[in-house]
Amino acid sequence: MAAQRCARIRNPQSASAVEEVVTDTHEATRPGLSIDHQAVDGIRVIVLRGEIDHDNRDSLKEALLPPEGAPAPRTVADFRGVTFMDSSGINVLIVAHRAAEDAGGWLRLAGMRQSVQRVLELVGIDALIPCHSTVEQAMGACPYGASGRSGSAPLARAGGQ
Repeated sequence: MAAQRCARIRNPQSASAVEEVVTDTHEATRPGLSIDHQAVDGIRVIVLRGEIDHDNRDSLKEALLPPEGAPAPRTVADFRGVTFMDSSGINVLIVAHRAAEDAGGWLRLAGMRQSVQRVLELVGIDALIPCHSTVEQAMGACPYGASGRSGSAPLARAGGQ
């Protein structure tokens, strides 16, 4: 929330002082990232809300990396609440994907907003990490598509977007 303060400003056109509320947006805190963990049928579901950037990449990495010694870790990252993601998030997704595959498991992404999905498409992450419209689809998808490799076709957008 932006800090507000009251300032007395003298109007040069008159001798009266005018009070004005000034909102200081420079000290406003930026939206952070909320991370919730769930387990459904042996699949870790990581629910993300907010913005993914340099400031919170370590928290995201910690949440997405497979637990130490977990056999075939299966993780779905629920992006429905993510409003922004920069290159820091892309790097974390690549590291988490590789770690899951190295341990015999997988990472899938679900529910990306159009702006986040566009970032994933621009850098080709959607061809590396399976992306799904919903968490349910991500949880029920076959681990490998018809091509025999992990990955997925680009998401169909709601409303033909």
